[in-house]
Amino acid sequence: MAEHLGTADAGLAAVFERAFAPLEQAVEEKRIPGGVLGIIDLKHGRVTRAVGSAQIMPHQRPMTLDTWFDLASLTKVIFTTTRILKLVDDGVVDLDAPVATLLPDFRQYHADAWERKVTFRQCLGHQTPFPGVEPIYTYDRDPDLLRAFILQREWRAGPPVYSDINFILLGFVLERLAKVRTVRELDPGAGFAWSSDPQVTAATEDCAFRHRVICGEVHDENCYALQGSGHAGLFGTVASVLDFAQGLLDGTGASEQAIRLMRTPLSNKRTHGWEHPFDGWWGGSLCSRDTIGHTGFTGTSLLIDFERGRAVTLLTNRVHPTRHFDSCILALRQTVCDLFNQH
Repeated sequence: MAEHLGTADAGLAAVFERAFAPLEQAVEEKRIPGGVLGIIDLKHGRVTRAVGSAQIMPHQRPMTLDTWFDLASLTKVIFTTTRILKLVDDGVVDLDAPVATLLPDFRQYHADAWERKVTFRQCLGHQTPFPGVEPIYTYDRDPDLLRAFILQREWRAGPPVYSDINFILLGFVLERLAKVRTVRELDPGAGFAWSSDPQVTAATEDCAFRHRVICGEVHDENCYALQGSGHAGLFGTVASVLDFAQGLLDGTGASEQAIRLMRTPLSNKRTHGWEHPFDGWWGGSLCSRDTIGHTGFTGTSLLIDFERGRAVTLLTNRVHPTRHFDSCILALRQTVCDLFNQH
C-alpha cells in the first residue's frame, strides 16, 4: 500500500479514511485486483492512496500512486468535451449547428438523412438516435476505412441513449480541424497520454479479440481499431486526474463559459459531456446538486462537487483479467462517494 497525504488537514484525512475502507475491502474480497483513491478539497488539500495489484496475470505487480490507468470513457470529459468547448469559446463550433457543418461528408449521399441534422449539443448530451453499442471493430481493421464506414453508414435510429458514436464523431471533428489522422496525434498533455509503459500501467482484460492481456494499450476495441478516437483511449495517473478536477474547481482549467456548460443540465441525467445526480446514480445520494461526474468501463470514475469545492476519483482495474465477473463496481462507487460526502 502506498500513501500520500500532501497538504491535507486532519479533517480531510479522516474523510479519506472512511471513503478508502470500501476500496480496501473490495480488494481483500478479490472483487477487484486493485485501485487508487484520490480526493481533493480546495480548502483542505488532497489525499491519495493505492491498494492491491496493478496486474495479477500472467504475473503480479503492485498498485502504486504512480500507476497509469486506461481511463476509458473519462476520455469523453477530460479530453473531448474540454476540447470541443474550447472551440465553442473560440467561435469555431456552434453548439446548435449540425456536426455535418464541420464533417460535410457525413452521410454525404443522403442530404436529408437524420444523421446530418444531429448537433454538437446533442452529441455532448447523448441526445441523438445513435445505437448505444456498436462493434465497429468487427467490420474491418483499417482505421481509415472504418472512419469512412462510420461516416457513410445508414445508422439505425432509436430513442436517445448513451452512445459512443456521439463522441467518435466529435473526435472526427477534432481530427479534421487539427489536420491529423487520428485523435491520438493530438497531445493531451498535463500527465495524460494515449498509451503508457506496460510496466507502470494497470492491466485490463485478457482480450479474446487480441489474444493477450491488455496493458499499456487501449482496452476499448473500437478505439483500438480506429487507432484513437474521441470516446476512449486516454491514460492518466491519479495525480493527473485530480489536477484536472482542481482546474475545473478553481477555474484555471477551462473558461467560465465552458465550466458553466459542463454544469448545465441537458436532460434528467446529463449535462454538456458529463452526468449530474439522478436517482440511483453511481455518485451516490449525498453530493450537492451542483455536481458532475463520469465513469469509465475499465473501472474508473471522477466526481466533482462545485458547491463544496471538492472532487473524488476512484481508479480501479476491475476488468482485469475479465469483464465477465461481477465486481460490484456500481455499489463500490456509490459507497465511496457517499462516505466522501458524509457530514
